[in-house]
Amino acid sequence: MESPLKILKRHRIRPVKHLGQSFLVDNNITSRIVDVSKIDGDDTVVEIGAGLGAMTSMIAEKAKKVIALEIDPKLVNVLNEELKEISNIEIIRTDVLRYDFSSPLGGTGKIKVIGNIPYNVSSQILFRLIEFRDHISSATLMFQKEVADRIAAVPGTKEYGILSVIIPMYAVLSTIMTVPPLCFHPKPKVDSTVLKMDMRERPLFELSNHSMFLKTVKAAFSKRRKTLANNLKGMDTVCSGDMDVSSLLDEAGIDGRRRGETLTVEEFGRLAETIFRAARNQ
Repeated sequence: MESPLKILKRHRIRPVKHLGQSFLVDNNITSRIVDVSKIDGDDTVVEIGAGLGAMTSMIAEKAKKVIALEIDPKLVNVLNEELKEISNIEIIRTDVLRYDFSSPLGGTGKIKVIGNIPYNVSSQILFRLIEFRDHISSATLMFQKEVADRIAAVPGTKEYGILSVIIPMYAVLSTIMTVPPLCFHPKPKVDSTVLKMDMRERPLFELSNHSMFLKTVKAAFSKRRKTLANNLKGMDTVCSGDMDVSSLLDEAGIDGRRRGETLTVEEFGRLAETIFRAARNQ
């Protein structure tokens, strides 16, 4: 496929700032992203933010089917024109945050996800993918480096937070490469990082309720300077159930004087399970 810059010029496309559009124009980087995704002829791949179609066409060479998601109607027109000769591509104009990732295979089997995602909604996209984790085998995505660093952070560091806990619970994370601004148009003011997430068949810690796990993690990080015990006192489930926080922490084997940023993923899982059981038994 020809240079993305030439496609931009031919179609007179100007990146839309509020959609977070910054096009990856280095086809060598694009090719590497597709390669690390390990796509084969049996795979159905959903591409988030298909843009100009450079990555879409590369995926189509390897996959059984590509579903290209794009929210910008002008870019949908570009995709329809540029990719019209490729039969295994379906182009859908949609907001990725509303897309049903279980739909490509009718709720059976698993898809692969790939994309240079809009940085302004990257966290929301991650939560969406986790919601559909049972229908996804892997996701290879481009993030702002700062966000990628937070996702990959370990306990006890200032970067460690909600995403650092949620993602490893459900996926094995690999950092693929850092991509400099010069590989994009327009050039962002930050470096970017490609992460690959291979979804686990089972969570790192056996959970009865994903929603309770998410609530527990969010509560623990609600006020980073406060202790875990103080933050849990403000958690809706604990307040509404008039639960004794000290007893919950003792049962989970966690010192309430610690801060959320010190807990491992497994400790968060154990704490969430303790709260879930207490709520169910009331």
